[in-house]
Amino acid sequence: MTAPDNAKQSKNVLNTDIAIKHGDMAEASAQLKVPLKLLLPLLASILAVSPLAVDMYLPAMPTLAEYLNTPMSMVQNSLSIYLLGYALGLILFGPMADKHPRRTLVLLGIGGFFIASLLLPFVSNIEQFLTVRFFQAFVSSAATVVVPGAVREYYGKDTAKGLSYVSMIMMLAPMIAPSIGSVLLLAHSWQLIFYVLAAYSLIVLLLVSYYLPNSSDVVLPKGPAVKKTEMSFIQRYKIVLSNAEARLDIISSMMISLAFFAYITAIPFVYLTIFDVSEYTFSLLFALNILALMTAHFTNTRFVVRKGSRAMLRFGLTLATMAATALMLVNVFELSLIYTVVAIFPLMGSISMIAVNSDALILTKFPAHSGTVTAVIGTLRWGIGALAGPILAFFYDGSAKPFALLMFFAVLVVLCCQLMVWFSNKK
Repeated sequence: MTAPDNAKQSKNVLNTDIAIKHGDMAEASAQLKVPLKLLLPLLASILAVSPLAVDMYLPAMPTLAEYLNTPMSMVQNSLSIYLLGYALGLILFGPMADKHPRRTLVLLGIGGFFIASLLLPFVSNIEQFLTVRFFQAFVSSAATVVVPGAVREYYGKDTAKGLSYVSMIMMLAPMIAPSIGSVLLLAHSWQLIFYVLAAYSLIVLLLVSYYLPNSSDVVLPKGPAVKKTEMSFIQRYKIVLSNAEARLDIISSMMISLAFFAYITAIPFVYLTIFDVSEYTFSLLFALNILALMTAHFTNTRFVVRKGSRAMLRFGLTLATMAATALMLVNVFELSLIYTVVAIFPLMGSISMIAVNSDALILTKFPAHSGTVTAVIGTLRWGIGALAGPILAFFYDGSAKPFALLMFFAVLVVLCCQLMVWFSNKK
């Protein structure tokens, strides 16, 4: 790119930032190289970094264990190490996202992820692999933590609509990642998986540096900008956690995450072992539930602007309560596979609707602390999600009852939280 081109691009980005700060979305769109709508795939590609890093190497775990001469359990622990690194990174980078320019953090996160991806093929023992994976997850959180805040800036009161669009696009990653990993493993080696991750992150890095607005203020569309004030990490977390209604929505987000991770943890055992379906049938059933998630997000984008996030959350919660109750009864009475499939489909869709709208409600309460809010939600969500496995293992009885009961319990807690919000608002 020539010097005049660089100057022209810098001017465009500066004008975009000014337009965004003053809430003029039309002006911002005109100044960008691409329309604001096309920024959603870019934000989704940033969020997709972690699902790709988690899911793409799963087929290579046995090969990794053999190559590194280590037990399979140690390689499986790399997943927990990744989740731990990601959660700790959110705690650090969340408040930083409320203070530092967005593009700077994304470049730091994606750049660090790129370097770690290049280093992973050269590790020679499991200790090195776990260390680099921890760093990869920790630094990548700097990029993903800014995405919900960026969506809130562009969509304002319609944040749930923007988050639904981003989530709908991002869900393609976990759908295709294991298949891509299998193909790369068969075509060459496990090292190629991480080279492909490095190539993906490099492409995202270039797109971010060219297209992502670098707003240093928090935006209120069609309203004044909210200046970021100097606060300590503790002060920012205190502001978020001291709001009673926000706490109830945060608990709702946490418990829905527990239900989701209970599904992810238990569904291979439920379908493959209890109902003894083939691997091909399992992949179809799993894809069917991903379709339910995407359908719910699409539905949310259609109605949330008119109905509002709180109304859509309650609609999703009503559906989730009925579906979770049905799933529990189906497994208590040990009915056939078709009943479980029919109960899980609306349950997974309603879970995604609750999650995206509860997050939107929390984000819109704290326009100047979106990074901190994202850190709180992400850390608690990943933390409680990690408990799904131990809980299911503790109550294991060889049936699908613990899985169904855990999902029912999680939805019940969300119902209690939202009833408390409803009674509070009525008063």
